[in-house]
Amino acid sequence: MSTAPAPGPRDAEPPTPDRPRPKPALVFDDPLDQQSTDDTDQGWGERAPSGGGAADLARFLDEKPPHHI
Repeated sequence: MSTAPAPGPRDAEPPTPDRPRPKPALVFDDPLDQQSTDDTDQGWGERAPSGGGAADLARFLDEKPPHHI
């Protein structure tokens, strides 16, 4: 039985300029501070605004309910 401590992160080599310190595995940032895709029009499936009669007609025809055919 050995009395030496178990190897672990404390025994790792110190970071050098060519080998930077690894990033932590856990992120403790507040997730509510970041914008999610649901907060954007694109996340809800909206198209980017386009200025043109043909684009408006295409959108109307794409989004027309089936009972209006």
